[in-house]
Amino acid sequence: MALCDTEEEYAQLMTEFLKKSRELPWKIHTYTSVQELMKEEGGSLSLLVVSESAYGEELQKLEALRTVVLSESGVMKWEGVCYVDKYRQAEDVLKELFQIYMEIADTRLPRLKNSGNITFIGNYSPVRRAMQTSFSLTMGQILAKEHATLYLNFEHYAGIPELRPDIQSSDMADLLYFLKADKERFGLRLRSICKHMGNMDYIPPMKSGQNLLTVTASEWAALLQRIEELGEYEYVILDLSESMQGLFEILRGCKVVFTLTQEDRIARSKLLQYEQLLALYEYEDVLEKTRRLRIPQIQRLPENMEQLTRGDLAVLIKDLLKEV
Repeated sequence: MALCDTEEEYAQLMTEFLKKSRELPWKIHTYTSVQELMKEEGGSLSLLVVSESAYGEELQKLEALRTVVLSESGVMKWEGVCYVDKYRQAEDVLKELFQIYMEIADTRLPRLKNSGNITFIGNYSPVRRAMQTSFSLTMGQILAKEHATLYLNFEHYAGIPELRPDIQSSDMADLLYFLKADKERFGLRLRSICKHMGNMDYIPPMKSGQNLLTVTASEWAALLQRIEELGEYEYVILDLSESMQGLFEILRGCKVVFTLTQEDRIARSKLLQYEQLLALYEYEDVLEKTRRLRIPQIQRLPENMEQLTRGDLAVLIKDLLKEV
């Protein structure tokens, strides 16, 4: 991919952002003048991304598979090119570039480097209001400081405004659709849907929790298996709920399961009933890998979810991660 923008600061900042994204499907060459671009590049470009003010007919000689104009005026001046709003957030620009690239991508994408070295960590409790989502997000962001980490939320209502997708954005339901409809390009689809919280990647949960109930256990298993096959992540944090089919099987596939609870009588009764069901259905192995925890009273959680790695909850989780 060649990126050309005569506005040097934009070209530099966009290049830095793109290079921070893991496993881009292109190498990036950046230019701040058309003359330099024409001199250096031949006919092997997948994407030519040029600011509107720098684009001209001479660039058609490069014969890139796709030409993308970073629109500055909002006017589509040329035919035969794709347009992306230059002044959108960098993450949105990258998503649109992925979408454009998927139209021309070789379906035989290379296997990524970490294939087979993935750890699924399950977080599930039958006890409500036990801080499971805050616990999961904190754990994910701590791990993401040093490891490639993905967070997936399977709750009926995620309860965190930052996670909730807007009407236009893709979510977990779209990812499941692409798993069937565009399996060969699933890795690119995953990257185009991913959002970020600190260094941690996450897929926005389903807009409608009712959709969770319709996904079969085999579909969830196929999704997690495909993520594992990609080899892009070292850790996947699963924020689970009973709103999904196949919950016990997913717990069985986790290296460790954290079950948060409370000390009151109802919480103890719920936990006992859950553990009895695991035993009844012969999931004793899930019980063996389960860590039962009661989070001590925490005065206040940060308003900004990216600040969860600081404070008492983060200290507790760091100690737990050392043990496991």
